[in-house]
Amino acid sequence: MCERRAARSGLGIVLAGLLLAGCSGDDIPVDSSNYPKHGPRESAYARGSVFGDEGLTLFGGKKSGGTDQGGGAGIGVNAYLWRASLDTLGFMPLASADPFGGVIITDWYSPPETPNERFKVNVYILDRQLRADGVKAAVFRQQRTPDGVWIDAAVDQSTVTDLENAILTRARQIRINTAQR
Repeated sequence: MCERRAARSGLGIVLAGLLLAGCSGDDIPVDSSNYPKHGPRESAYARGSVFGDEGLTLFGGKKSGGTDQGGGAGIGVNAYLWRASLDTLGFMPLASADPFGGVIITDWYSPPETPNERFKVNVYILDRQLRADGVKAAVFRQQRTPDGVWIDAAVDQSTVTDLENAILTRARQIRINTAQR
């Protein structure tokens, strides 16, 4: 009996909170004289969209100049390079992915054929245009000692270059496939 009463009172508190949260607060005067009148997003405010005049574009879209560079308004970096990076690193577990900052960080991955070594990759998308210098990768490698401790090991520079080239190749494929639609 006491448990039912406690459950009802808890439900009552939740319902009261929802009712209070639903109050509009239109009767509270707001002094907007301190708000900026002009700024970099003025056209978005005037149009009523937070994404600007051309709206939200992910994974491509035409810019007003007619060239398709894949730097959509909703993502801070080149969408083709972003998608290609995710596709290329799809076999590794992701630790973090920030599409606005252009950073992808994987977790450690051990290939099944070499369980005593593991890899971690950081990819940085540096530009809003699809360019060869728009992507930078850092590859980390560790090897397990006989007593089970992971120690850092050298990574061949060609591994990093091959990874960056694979991302660029995939980005070009995505752009071509998008343009053909």
